[in-house]
Amino acid sequence: MPPPQPQLIRVVDLETTGPAPPAHGVCEIGWQDVALGAEGRWELHGEGGSRLVNPGRQIPPITQAIHHILDEQVADAPYWHDVARAVLDPWPRRVALAAHRADFEEQYCTPALTRNADWVCTWKCAMRLWPDCPSFSNQVLRYWRKPEGIEHERGLPAHRAFPDAYVTAFHLRDMLNQVGLPQLIEWSNLPGLLPRVRQGPDRGKDWREIEDESLARFLGDRDIDVRFTAETELARRRGGGAVGRTTLQGALF
Repeated sequence: MPPPQPQLIRVVDLETTGPAPPAHGVCEIGWQDVALGAEGRWELHGEGGSRLVNPGRQIPPITQAIHHILDEQVADAPYWHDVARAVLDPWPRRVALAAHRADFEEQYCTPALTRNADWVCTWKCAMRLWPDCPSFSNQVLRYWRKPEGIEHERGLPAHRAFPDAYVTAFHLRDMLNQVGLPQLIEWSNLPGLLPRVRQGPDRGKDWREIEDESLARFLGDRDIDVRFTAETELARRRGGGAVGRTTLQGALF
């Protein structure tokens, strides 16, 4: 009898010509798997990889300056529709996909290409699990947390698809071992819960510190993450929560 196939979560990262399809296209995809081991611990699995993709248009200089992918490097590469399904829906079948700020990847990795996969957003989950981090970018988390086992050079250069997926996979591994997959998917399906106010005169403050009048102004903010955080804090106060600084760890679950 063959051994059971591992439970895999595939972490992906895209480099693109810009922020939103169909005006923009994918020019590189990278991936790194995380698997559930026999002892019940999640660990990185396999070597991962990356593929250049022909985006079907020129790469603007402003985005080339971020990932340094040249038009001539992708001219003979396959198109996204010829690459995506094999990477996003591998065999053994993955139980979920993951990305840092997954809302961006999901614009390109549509349900038709992923077979309606669940997603984990490591950005949203990091704010829940590690609210004291000074910032929640993939790279700040990397150097603030210093995940065990990460190979520094393998995670470079930043803003290329495989190195970024590789770094994200370490965040995901530790999140999975801390709270498990169902909780991560639940948080990922909600807007981001911001640990600190990020604009205005209360910038940098714990949401529990700001006055009711300031909180009320955020309830109509255009940013869905700001509105959601303000609504969550308002509900906490209406439930008897005190205004004033307390530790966030354990309060965001």
